[in-house]
Order: sequence, then C-alpha cells, then structure tokens
Amino acid sequence: MGTTDADVNARADLAGAAEGAGGPVAQVSTPERPRIRPLGQADSEALLDVDQWAFAVPTDDLDVESVLDEVEWSRTFGAYVADRGRDVLAGINSAFNLKLPVPGAEIPAAGLTWVGVHPQYRRRGVLTAMIRDHFAKVRERGEAVSALHASEATIYGRFGYGTAGRHVMMTLGRGAELRDVPGSADVSVRLERVDRERHVDLVGDCYEAARAGIPGFVSRDTPGTRRRALEDQLVLRRRRGVETLRIAIAESDDGGPARGYALFRRKGDWEGAAPNGTVQVRELVARDPAATHALWSRLLDLDLMSTVELNDRPLDDPLLSMLADPRAAKPVVVDGIWIRLVDLPAALAARRYARDVDVVLEVTDAACPWNAGRWHLVGGPDAAECTATTAPADVSLDVRDLGAAYLGSETLTHLASAGLARAADSGALVRAAAAFAWPVRAYTPWMF
Repeated sequence: MGTTDADVNARADLAGAAEGAGGPVAQVSTPERPRIRPLGQADSEALLDVDQWAFAVPTDDLDVESVLDEVEWSRTFGAYVADRGRDVLAGINSAFNLKLPVPGAEIPAAGLTWVGVHPQYRRRGVLTAMIRDHFAKVRERGEAVSALHASEATIYGRFGYGTAGRHVMMTLGRGAELRDVPGSADVSVRLERVDRERHVDLVGDCYEAARAGIPGFVSRDTPGTRRRALEDQLVLRRRRGVETLRIAIAESDDGGPARGYALFRRKGDWEGAAPNGTVQVRELVARDPAATHALWSRLLDLDLMSTVELNDRPLDDPLLSMLADPRAAKPVVVDGIWIRLVDLPAALAARRYARDVDVVLEVTDAACPWNAGRWHLVGGPDAAECTATTAPADVSLDVRDLGAAYLGSETLTHLASAGLARAADSGALVRAAAAFAWPVRAYTPWMF
C-alpha cells in the first residue's frame, strides 16, 4: 500500500539509464515524497474529514469535541501531497503514550492510532512515509515498542508488526449454563445507564487495577482515554438500532471500589410473537473470579434477549472455563494487539523470561535497519540483557515474527512449524521457545 523509496529510486535510475543511452527520450517524472507535518486542534475538521474518507464512518450529528477528546496532539501528524498546485492533507496518524505490560515487567510504548489515507491519494507512498516517520519519532522518544490494532490484517506485517495477541469472539444464547464459582451468589450487580461524569472513575480505576500482570493490557490513564471508554455517539446508535450504553457494576460488600463492570447495549427485536433481542457486550473487566461470574450471569439472563454477543475476549477468557458447554459459545479467533520492536535490544532486555535463556538471534528488518543483525540474549525471570554479536545464530527470524513472540503468547516453535523461524538445532529452538513463552495470554480490551 503506497509507493516505496525503492520504487521511486528505480524510476529515477530507469530515466537516467535511458537518457544516457543516446538520443532524446521522454523524461520519467517521479512523484514527490509526502511531507509529514504536525497537526493541532485547529486541524480537527481536516483530520476528521480524512478519517471519514478512510473508514466511511458517518459524521452527521457527531460530537467532535467528545470524539477528539482522546487525541494527543503532540503525537499527531499529517502527510501532505501536492495536488493541482497546493498541498493537501492525504493521510493522518497519531500515537498514545502507553504503559505496556510485557512478560514480567511494564514498559512505555507508542500506541499507533488514527491511521488513515484518503482514497484519492492511495499508491503514493503516504502510509509508508507516515509509518517511517512514526518509527523515527518512537526511537527518538526512547520507546522500544510500537503497538496497534489493525483495521485490515494484511497491512501492517509489511512494516514489521507481528500479531502478538489473539482474541476470541463468541455468541451465547440466553441462559447459557455456567459452572458454580464460590462467592458469586454474594456479589451484588447493579444496572445503570452510563453517565460519563459519574462512571468515569469507577471504570477507569477498575480497568487499571485489573490489567496488572497481563501482557498487552495497555494503560488507559489519561483524562481523555478514560472518558473515551464511555463514549456513546448518538449517530451510530441510530444507524444500528441499539439503546444508549449501559453498565453493570459488581459492587463491593464493604462499600469499597467496584469489583468489576460490564459495558453493554441491548438491541430489541421480535421474531413473530417471540422476543429475539441481542445483548452487545463492549467490555467486561473484573478484579476477581466471583465478580466475573456474577457479571456474566446477569448479562446472560436479561429479559426479552435471546443472544449475547461478545467481541474481543482473551483466548484464555475465564468465561470459556465457566461455561458448562464451551461449544455453545461458537468461538471465532481473530487477531488482537500487534507489536513492532523499534529498538530491538532495549525491548528484549526490558521483558523477563520464564526460564534462563542464552541464545543468539539473527533478525532481518527492512524498515528499521538498526535492528538487523545478530543479537545475544541472556536472561531469565529476574533480568535480561541483549547485545550485538558476531557469534553463529541459534534462531533466525524476521522482526515481524519476533514481535509476534514478544508478549509470550505466540511461540517460537509454532512459528518454526510455519516456516517463519529457523533454528540451528531443535534443542536450541525448544529452549528459546520455553523462555519466551508466558503463562498469561496477551490481551487488551481497549481497541485503541
């Protein structure tokens, strides 16, 4: 997607060769590279216009201030191209300053978001220019990793992002039977309409408490992102025929912080004389198993509803173990968080490993050449270090696949079985895979 520098240089070389061959030739023009410039709040209308063109999102009756509340303008940029003698905004991108849990630690990371290219200016290197600029800025800020959620699964692998976490989508019938969980019957669950001002701290505090120790469960701790979690645009509700956003709150017995919450909507429907409504669960976060069970029990037993739709749940979601009949969930696995190692040695040294590791990795990286080469990784459960080396490689792979393995959910042995990692011997591969693996699956409920 987009014209690469190699494409541009190839055209220039072709033109020069033709001219040097003798005789008049038609000059081959090369398109100018897109120019990256900062965007500010004064550019809000232009940013939303490109976003609408890129994603076909309806913008009538849109509360612009509310939608842009999350944007970190100091990290927001536009790609401009020449069109009929003037510079026009052809692409947009922004990044969140995130805290990213990784196996055994937490690191600062850039959450790439608001990425869009106007369809008029596709195939002109706009996305390539924005991504390369993003990598340069991430490196300058000392952030070792960039993370994102992909609108299209085929786009970001070419830039070195790997699928480091997978989610499961489920559809359950009303009254799906759950196994008993001690203490669940004692949890009080209260249902309310979402009020951003009243519920923002309840949701934000519970979210932050629940994410500890879960790789990929990124922070949502700025005022804008905390409020955005409860966003409820009227225009989208009207198009989809659903009610305003609701919240189920698992309350604490002692009046302390909420034990969990679920954000959901209902969509009423009738099939003849029978109710056939749907519960759409946006997010469910809980601090303990009893609260998790109590919330799901309530959502699975709402009047006039026949199905419950769950998007973007973790692969090791406790609900799958709670269900008496897991097959009833009709699980569908999709990609979740994508990870790009921008500063490879810093990223590998920052995380911890399930067991002692001493391995030489040979890594290819077309977009960030400073990562390419051989790296000696030594570490374990308490610390790690990664340094350049000329020693023979034990495991060879592309940075995309190393990013996929970074959070410990995708294994090196699985990548090798798909031909995406190669090892000097099977023993080295198994030892490295065991060290990189982590017992908690990578997951983030926030599709930033």
